[in-house]
Amino acid sequence: MKTPFLTLILSATALMAALQLSVAQQKATIPQIKAVAWGSNRLDIFVVGTNRQLYHKAWDGSAWQPSLTGYEAQGGSFLGSPEVVAWGANRLDIFVVGTDRQLYHKAWDGNTWRPSLTDYEAQGGDFLGQPRAVAWGPNRLDIFVVGTDKQLYHKAWDGSTWHPSLTGYEDQGGAILGSPKVVTWGPKRLDIFVVGTDRQLYHKAWDGNTWRPSLTGYEAQGGTILGQPRAVAWGANRLDVFVVGTDKQLYHKAWDGSTWRPSLTDYEVLGGDFPGF
Repeated sequence: MKTPFLTLILSATALMAALQLSVAQQKATIPQIKAVAWGSNRLDIFVVGTNRQLYHKAWDGSAWQPSLTGYEAQGGSFLGSPEVVAWGANRLDIFVVGTDRQLYHKAWDGNTWRPSLTDYEAQGGDFLGQPRAVAWGPNRLDIFVVGTDKQLYHKAWDGSTWHPSLTGYEDQGGAILGSPKVVTWGPKRLDIFVVGTDRQLYHKAWDGNTWRPSLTGYEAQGGTILGQPRAVAWGANRLDVFVVGTDKQLYHKAWDGSTWRPSLTDYEVLGGDFPGF
């Protein structure tokens, strides 16, 4: 009589784990508004509509374009949210995951959308969650996205070509829930934060020459986390990281240039009652 009962308990535990993972995946594909400013008094807003097309509007300093309540339709068929980055004045790069789970890219070069207003450059892959893009300098882009195998993948634009290729990616390992958070505090510096399937926070960094701790390794930073991390750099060699715990409180840690505070695996409790990012 004990065996069926034990099997039932184990089955229920597996079901709860699967449901938690499903919720995390669903949250990762709920469209969010993305906004970027490439100059003073300039805003560009992107969002995926209920028809899964991308829509855009802009504030030009005096009015909303094309109108207060109107949007420029940019085509496509997408899951979740776009990622938008500006590496210079009057420049925009947009990355989105299609319903076929490939990554797609388009760019505003100051005069026109490339490859066109409603077309996209297919960049391959088989992805889950949202892409993250960052520019640590002019004409430089680094893209990170989690695959359906829950590993992290990376590609980069060096000003003339995509590395490792237009449709290829550098496999960075891991067992990741949701999407990464990427921040840069200076040229050739990248810090990546992800939540593992064990709900701990993990970190890796590019120091200009190599990935630390390694290409496929991560620094475990503890915690029991709900949702995705948020990180910001307000100066050189400074990082502040925020997460929501499974108790729905906000937690914080910081890198001061030489050490993590309060420690590598501890967090400052900031209270609250939050559903997660």
